[in-house]
Amino acid sequence: MTTLRSARRSRMQYVWPLREDVRTVRHARAIIREELSALSLCSDLVDDAVLMVSELITNALMYGDGPYELALHIDAKEIMCVVVDSSPLLPEPAPPDERAEHGRGLRIIARLSDGFYGCHPQRYVTHPDLVGKATWFALPRSGAPGNVVPIRAGT
Repeated sequence: MTTLRSARRSRMQYVWPLREDVRTVRHARAIIREELSALSLCSDLVDDAVLMVSELITNALMYGDGPYELALHIDAKEIMCVVVDSSPLLPEPAPPDERAEHGRGLRIIARLSDGFYGCHPQRYVTHPDLVGKATWFALPRSGAPGNVVPIRAGT
């Protein structure tokens, strides 16, 4: 794990390189749960963040290219989780299909993050000479507003 400090003292940044391995999603979920729980955040926010990180990393491994990295940005008002991969293809929500086994990840992230998510080009922290795409979400530290609306298939 690499810890980075930004110019603003109130902001903490962490980054972890990820392997293309079946254990990566489980490992990343454990990291995010541990880091966010240490901040005494509400359990619903931690659970939502863990689920969304799982979705971002699964998408990166299924549709992106390595190397991969996970970053966590924390400040007084919000947390932001970022997954970077080297594929130039931008993520797109799949058409709603109740019977599909895949394709709900971005809709889950959109709902749980209250629409605070996205994708943009970003330089890797673990490989500063490389530029990839960062797919991210942000949540307010006080709670996850997306929790109040249930997720239904096809929405």
